[in-house]
Amino acid sequence: MKIALLLHNAYGIGGTIRTTMNLATALADRHEVEIVSMMRHRETPRFTLDPRVRLVPLVDTRSDGPDAKDPLFEEDSRDFPSAEKRHHQYSRLIDVRAAEYLRGSDADVIIGTRPGVNVYLARFGPRRALRIAQEHLRHDAHSKKLLAELAPYYRTLDAVVTTTEADAAVYRAKMPLPGVRTLAIPNSVPEPAVEPSEGTAPVIAAAGRLVRGKRFELLIDAFSEIAPKHPDWRLRIYGGGAEKERLQERIERLGLSGSAALMGSYSPIEEEFAKASLVAVASDAESFGMTIVEAMRCGVPVVSTDCPLGPGEIIQDGVTGRLVPTGDKQALATALLELIDDEPGRRAMGAAALESARTYDPAPIAWRYERLFEELASSRQARAWERTRSLARARAGRLVRRCTAALRRRRTPAAGGKAGA
Repeated sequence: MKIALLLHNAYGIGGTIRTTMNLATALADRHEVEIVSMMRHRETPRFTLDPRVRLVPLVDTRSDGPDAKDPLFEEDSRDFPSAEKRHHQYSRLIDVRAAEYLRGSDADVIIGTRPGVNVYLARFGPRRALRIAQEHLRHDAHSKKLLAELAPYYRTLDAVVTTTEADAAVYRAKMPLPGVRTLAIPNSVPEPAVEPSEGTAPVIAAAGRLVRGKRFELLIDAFSEIAPKHPDWRLRIYGGGAEKERLQERIERLGLSGSAALMGSYSPIEEEFAKASLVAVASDAESFGMTIVEAMRCGVPVVSTDCPLGPGEIIQDGVTGRLVPTGDKQALATALLELIDDEPGRRAMGAAALESARTYDPAPIAWRYERLFEELASSRQARAWERTRSLARARAGRLVRRCTAALRRRRTPAAGGKAGA
């Protein structure tokens, strides 16, 4: 079987890129796999790609690249949804190249990995192939305008795959897709090439983009209550982003310069997690929670806000980590302090986390995708019939509403006239 995975930009750094490459590697054990990158901005990918996986870039976006001379390079996209936040990065040239690739593809399965790319797949992907949309962001993280743009296209696909059961339920409730299988398959996280943490180092680690939604300022505030009680413990925050200066100012204002530090971006992050005894997540929302699984794979328990949607499906509270209310600084500090004070319990929780994280091994996640491919192939006729019946019911409903409205207008007296005249 030939499988193609469509990425926004395989040459960058991000969770979707990493998980897509993980899945491609696992599927390559049994299938022919290629990753199609809508664009490229550098010569080689930042993440190491399995040599069995073919990489197909569509448009070189470098100003001195060969595609920059094409007149379509400067034209705005017409096919990528306007409400998608990456719309400004898409050109008419990417539209054309994506359509050419998809229309000529001989893949048996094509998987898109972000909303705008999924629209390309719906518009131009061959109907003989199984066409699957992955959603790496929560349904409710999309604007109403984008959801309205997506719905007609998603209804033509074979499946929509979310990373959590909770988000799949939201899609089924808020975006009904007759004939389209809507389900959850979590991201895979391979076993790291480092020894598990011993759970003895006085270090709390955290990682992610330094943006407001990750609430690193809440974590810093919580740590300010820990530092006086445990002056030997350190907080290390890994990542880069727009909030870096503001967070550094907060660290200095709270007198934490000697114990809390912004460490910059690290890849692979597991090497740093293995040096810690605890990992903290303070986010307001997580579509999945890659850093949680990455920490657990290093034998490190995670103290996380119980935010929508991923942490509650990954962490078993009190067994593999701790869940605390979102936005509650005191609860976050208390949970961290309890584990700092209980080394045997902390190490036992780390061992349980390490065992639980095997759920996210790439092989079983790939197997779940293979079972989905089989199910979609065998149910094509039934799903087509379900879609047809749903369209017929919708048309009938619209006709009834129009007829009812017309009858009401006929029975309503004209303005200024007399009833029964």
